[in-house]
Amino acid sequence: RPAAPIMARAPVRVPLQTGLKVIDALIPVGRGQRELILGDRQTGKTAIAIDTILNQRDQNVLCVYCAIGQRSSAVAKVVATLRGKGAMDYTVVVVTEGNDPPGLAYIAPYAATSIAEFFMEAGRDVLIVYDDLTHHARAYRELSLLMRRPPGREAFPGDIFYIHSRLLERATHMRKEFGGGSLTALPIIETQAQDISAYIPTNLISITDGQIYLSPSLFELGVLPAVDVGKSVSRVGSKALHPAYRVAAGSLKLAYAQFEELETFSRFGARLDEDTRKIIEHGRRVRACLKQPEFTPVPVPAQIAVLLALTAELFDLVPLDQMGDAERALGDVSAKFPAELCERLATAEELGDEDREKIVQIARQSLARFQPETDPEKKS
Repeated sequence: RPAAPIMARAPVRVPLQTGLKVIDALIPVGRGQRELILGDRQTGKTAIAIDTILNQRDQNVLCVYCAIGQRSSAVAKVVATLRGKGAMDYTVVVVTEGNDPPGLAYIAPYAATSIAEFFMEAGRDVLIVYDDLTHHARAYRELSLLMRRPPGREAFPGDIFYIHSRLLERATHMRKEFGGGSLTALPIIETQAQDISAYIPTNLISITDGQIYLSPSLFELGVLPAVDVGKSVSRVGSKALHPAYRVAAGSLKLAYAQFEELETFSRFGARLDEDTRKIIEHGRRVRACLKQPEFTPVPVPAQIAVLLALTAELFDLVPLDQMGDAERALGDVSAKFPAELCERLATAEELGDEDREKIVQIARQSLARFQPETDPEKKS
């Protein structure tokens, strides 16, 4: 049956929090959006999707995880993680393994989408993860070649674009009179040797509303999640951004981009002036704050506190080796914010100047013990 018509769809405005600071602040995902996760093998693509599912606890979002042609051990590991973290209470897992026939791998995402659409039409918010569509494209290619269809580019049949677009066009946010449910899609795709201009990746980049690109070089440097902020984009943009983040993360992307350019330049051993050195030191703190361990989603108040402390340059005096401890201390303090402040952060309200000042003041006190004493008058 056809997907929901355009007139039944509402604009994407409500954020879907992933619990990952780098995504929620810089590449926001909205309910009803299709956000592609792509990168080479073993760069943490599935980990981002699993973190997003774990973060939906108590958010009234149902999740569907569709494993397409994955190794049995990898699927078992994912299900064990979901079960261990209590996420199976609100998650459906649809699985085809690597040794299943190609027909099953081909039909799996459609079965998963039917389950997700059932809940969406009942007025629920649903998140669906396709892990991954590379295997789906290969299964369809195998079926097509067996049926003697003419191979096209990279031996894929010409209608591979159509079958993926037909699958992903079902992700939407319905208008109130049609139930008000939403279906958010996170398709995963595997690139080879960082080639995002290959046939299947370019197809999916053009179908989706943005992409999260994971860089192997960042992964090797230990910057996890290895999200390349320069190559990642959300085409829904600030419409899907939690209002409190607009104040907290306004200049963060620009500061981070400036830092990456200057860091590359500074490796040539050039003498740096004071302003350039400050930008590089600030950028290193931004990168340290955007790092996050696997399966530990960060709640909104803690994210806002960290981002405001970053934009107010409170972390700039903290030694790099103590950044993890300083951030954890700030996270612990954010759990004790006044109830009315937490409520304003959780709702779709802009962050007022008074609230912002209050959070910055709390952050300043929390981080004071990590900052070395530099003023000789204070020492005396």
